[in-house]
Amino acid sequence: MPWTVDDAEKHTHKADTPHLRELWVKVANERLEHTGDEARAIREANAVVARNHD
Repeated sequence: MPWTVDDAEKHTHKADTPHLRELWVKVANERLEHTGDEARAIREANAVVARNHD
């Protein structure tokens, strides 16, 4: 089941803007589709958001 922007805030406090929440969802869903590993998808999405956080 794909993640939504509401899920982003549950997984990282750094997704604190609409742009970062949408970025988290995009990365998490793409990684989940590619790897099939939910934990890995979340970690990778969190890392991307952290790199883009001000």
